[in-house]
Amino acid sequence: AALNVWQLETDQPVSGTVYRQQLAASCASEIVRLLNAGQQGQAGFAKAGEPLKNLLPADIAILVRDGKEAQAVRGELSARGVRSVYLSDKDSVFAAQEAHDLLAWLKACAEPDAERTLRAALACITLALPLAELELLNQDELAWENRVMQFRDYRRIWRTQGVLPMLRRLLHDFKLPQALVQRTDGERVLTNLLHLSELMQQAAAELDGEQALIRHLSEHLALSGQAGEEQILRLESDEQLVKVVTIHKSKGLEYPLVFLPFICSTKPVDGSRLPLHFHDADGHAQISLKPTPALIEQADDERLAEDLRLLYVALTRAQHACWLGVADLKRGSNSASILHRSALGYLLGGGQKLAGSVALGQWLRSLAEGHPAVKVEPVPLPTTESFSAPRSEVALSKPRVPRRSARENWWIASYSALRIGDTITDSGDQSPDSPQAQKLFDDERLDPDAPREVMVSGGDIHRFPRGPNPGTFLHGLLEWAGEKGFAEATADPLALEKVVAQRCNRRDWKGWINTLTDWLQHLLTLPLRLGPDVQPMALCGLDQPNQYRVEMEFWFACSKVDVAQMDALVRRYTHNGAPRAAAETVSLNGMFKGFIDLTFEHEGRYFVADYKSNWLGVDDDAYTEQAMENSILENRYDLQYVLYLLALHRQLKARLADYDYDQHMGGAVYLFVRGSRAASQGAWFTRPPRALIESLDLLFQGRAPITEDVLSGDLV
Repeated sequence: AALNVWQLETDQPVSGTVYRQQLAASCASEIVRLLNAGQQGQAGFAKAGEPLKNLLPADIAILVRDGKEAQAVRGELSARGVRSVYLSDKDSVFAAQEAHDLLAWLKACAEPDAERTLRAALACITLALPLAELELLNQDELAWENRVMQFRDYRRIWRTQGVLPMLRRLLHDFKLPQALVQRTDGERVLTNLLHLSELMQQAAAELDGEQALIRHLSEHLALSGQAGEEQILRLESDEQLVKVVTIHKSKGLEYPLVFLPFICSTKPVDGSRLPLHFHDADGHAQISLKPTPALIEQADDERLAEDLRLLYVALTRAQHACWLGVADLKRGSNSASILHRSALGYLLGGGQKLAGSVALGQWLRSLAEGHPAVKVEPVPLPTTESFSAPRSEVALSKPRVPRRSARENWWIASYSALRIGDTITDSGDQSPDSPQAQKLFDDERLDPDAPREVMVSGGDIHRFPRGPNPGTFLHGLLEWAGEKGFAEATADPLALEKVVAQRCNRRDWKGWINTLTDWLQHLLTLPLRLGPDVQPMALCGLDQPNQYRVEMEFWFACSKVDVAQMDALVRRYTHNGAPRAAAETVSLNGMFKGFIDLTFEHEGRYFVADYKSNWLGVDDDAYTEQAMENSILENRYDLQYVLYLLALHRQLKARLADYDYDQHMGGAVYLFVRGSRAASQGAWFTRPPRALIESLDLLFQGRAPITEDVLSGDLV
């Protein structure tokens, strides 16, 4: 029949628990019978002139109201060898047991030396470690220490790579995927774990530290009944499985066969659960903490109306046949029937209360009378028959081979990633992600002869600590001044001294506060010489809107650039061809990036400035033009400023309609900040010839640079 009504025949109303247990078992047994018949070619779907299409698990859907009903019927299906999948639009992944176990794992990984949290993580349900192995940890100290070291490694991965890589390592170390595949609910558990891991990774991007993420997960566990869209349980598989679907989720969908084993379930409103939700005469939602009998009745009428709508949805999902489980129900310890308060009971009895449980048969016979498509019968007895799904015959296809070769050796390079002579920068092939990281790579290397102890009382700037970290500290002061505004920073000496003091105190450099304050104030007000035909300019004179940019980041494409060819161009055009260490022959193919300390405009020309904290000697006399040039050549800063000017050249070409290199390009200024009181001002200025920058521009585009006859011109 198209509509099959199963009556649970009783003398008295039964509880919801008994109803669920008996109908779930009978429903699962009937599904097993149908599936076995389908395997034997005795059940399926037939069309005129076409062969029988055997019934498959995916042709069956069981509609339920909530997770409790789904759990009951899925348990019976699983006991009979029928795999199923649960689809809901309300259940949160944080309500699953795996979420609680994940919290235990995170606590143990954050504090692996805390014995209590580590034991709780190892004893969780999801890991399912054998009791003998857990007992071994109590008896064998070495085994316990190995577990502690294992979770310390997880903490290291968490801190260096993130929570998602750490959780994936944990899953594979404990061989959870392999173990879960053998369980009937394994796909569900593994899907939840991967889903939770992704949610933790997303949350970690906005949180600071391990404990913040643990607190975040704990809060979600406390609110597990409230699921956001991204937190709803995901479908664990799309294989041939019986679908257990909430009625809400089934809206707009159809299934060949539909079972409604718990269609009489209802939750009448009696005022015991507060606040009471209802709507006023204008249709606006209201709540009440002290409901009157009239409000309780109104709220229950609204509940019944919603149940009737859901009943309509449930009854109209089947394409071919539908099964309903009907019983006379009671609520709690009260023996009175509440069937009439369910949607189906309301329709069967016209709103009247059932006279007695035996009268339910008369209601159902009246429903089927004169309708051959409706069949009423007692609930079939559960059986122990099981279903054996055929093994999948799907084989892995051969790996596909691309018809064209992928572009190889694509990478993001920077000056810091270039290899000069026998020296490889600390960054290796990686380009720095921030200006601070670039400073550590670009600035002076750690000098083994430099004093290890920091002087308690400050001397002059030449005795300030040397090396990458102190250099980054000096850069940070200049960066702060630029971001605040050079003019504003120098106009308020007290505020400038306060900033210097705060930063020195954090490093326990209190004795250097006066020295660094005086140094910074002097450097910001020093008129810098920027070439023979340009008026000197102090940093504090950069007071116009958009006149400069601090730590300007740049990116540009590079197409198979031969670094040796680039280096040959730079060596030929700069410093009169002076000898210097050669750059290693590599290919730049991808993107080139960097951060320029200061980019500014002065008298219609554009300049790049780079701060260098290199220590050249014990006093100002060490900062001569020749000494600074020697340092530039020794560290190959010539490659750096040429690439910075190339980035500025490309930017100006794109932004200035009448751009001309000779007219608009100012040049590069290298400020050796320790030598600002020297006769040279610690400022080294250059402006490479136009031919060099344009040749490099063509080279980075993958085109031939300017020809040799041009390159043979006068060198500067």
